[in-house]
Amino acid sequence: MRSNGVPEDKITGDADPYEKFVEFTKSLEMAIGNPMYHWCNLELKKYFGITEPLTMKNVKEVWDKTSDMLQNDPNCSVRSLIKQSNVKYIGTTDDPVDSLLWHEKIRADKTIDFMVRPSFRPDKAVNIGKDGFTDYMARLAASVGKDKLASIDDVTEALSERLVFFKNHGCVASDHGIDYVVANFADKATVDAIYKKAMAGEKLTADEVEKYQTYILLFLAKKYKALNIVMEIHYSCKRNVNERMFKIEGPDTGFDVIARNSCGSALSDFFSELDKNDELPKTIVFSLDHNDFNLIATTIGAFQSDECPGKMQMGAAWWFLDTRDGMEEQMRSLANLSLLGNFVGMLTDSRSFLSYTRHDYFRRIFCNLIGNWVENGEYPDDEEALKKIVEGVSYNNAINYFGIN
Repeated sequence: MRSNGVPEDKITGDADPYEKFVEFTKSLEMAIGNPMYHWCNLELKKYFGITEPLTMKNVKEVWDKTSDMLQNDPNCSVRSLIKQSNVKYIGTTDDPVDSLLWHEKIRADKTIDFMVRPSFRPDKAVNIGKDGFTDYMARLAASVGKDKLASIDDVTEALSERLVFFKNHGCVASDHGIDYVVANFADKATVDAIYKKAMAGEKLTADEVEKYQTYILLFLAKKYKALNIVMEIHYSCKRNVNERMFKIEGPDTGFDVIARNSCGSALSDFFSELDKNDELPKTIVFSLDHNDFNLIATTIGAFQSDECPGKMQMGAAWWFLDTRDGMEEQMRSLANLSLLGNFVGMLTDSRSFLSYTRHDYFRRIFCNLIGNWVENGEYPDDEEALKKIVEGVSYNNAINYFGIN
């Protein structure tokens, strides 16, 4: 909508919701080739039975019909939308300090027949160089019944306690959003001094930040291995690049971009350090830079094991790469350099209960890609073999990989 010149008050402001929808529709008409165009119309078809594309010609009709259904149709309740999408498992993103109260309420509700489990996202405890770190560590201390975390041992003990708490609530995955992969190794005494320096309000050097981050990430990875929790790593995003709009709108409002990093050697060094003593957990690596696809595909190959097929995974095309071209490039890279058939498939980072259609979008693109290979004679037209691959990438591989029962 910003690219279509829409005023900010009709995007994030207080304008009338219908006015916002009209401006969205005007923008969508210009979005030829954009996945938003496909996602939007897939949602309208699947959940509302609207088969005509959304345009300015039918914008009022679509608004009225969808508004009425969302308010009055029991098939448009949150639970119904989830069931219609055949969702078995939802992994939420949760901070270590979260009480997980609502997870407990959901598990106690016997009328909910799909799983909702927490995922461990300790970014605020890792990002020692960012604003708010000292305040957050006070919250982490309170979550384990302490007044403060005075040392690095206190920090790791608190994170370990919270991780076990998450595991007891059904957690099977962690998630780490980092600027770039770090492998700057240091002993505990050095990291302890860095931590105390930060807690005293002193500014850290980039080297000190990396040493602390590496130490904490290694510690957590070892815990994940011991508890059979998957480690997910997302990197190469530069956030809040428009300073003026950041001051107005705050974070996560559409002003993040792809970053270019050269941390390939750090990724393999990080894995190797864990692999020395068989402490490398099942890991999925995502980069927001498509130039990293081949690097990741070859790196995971150097650290596979017989623990399970595809223990080390190259993550699905993520965020800005969550397009037809991005998905195809990611899957071609994985097919060229690893085993596409063991891929755990798509994730949506869903922000709405309608966006499960993105899994459908992924499956169509995936099946079209391998279908072309079959038609070209690059793989046999063997329905049984192809069914195993398609069902695996679409569902079974993730069920097995995350241990979802």
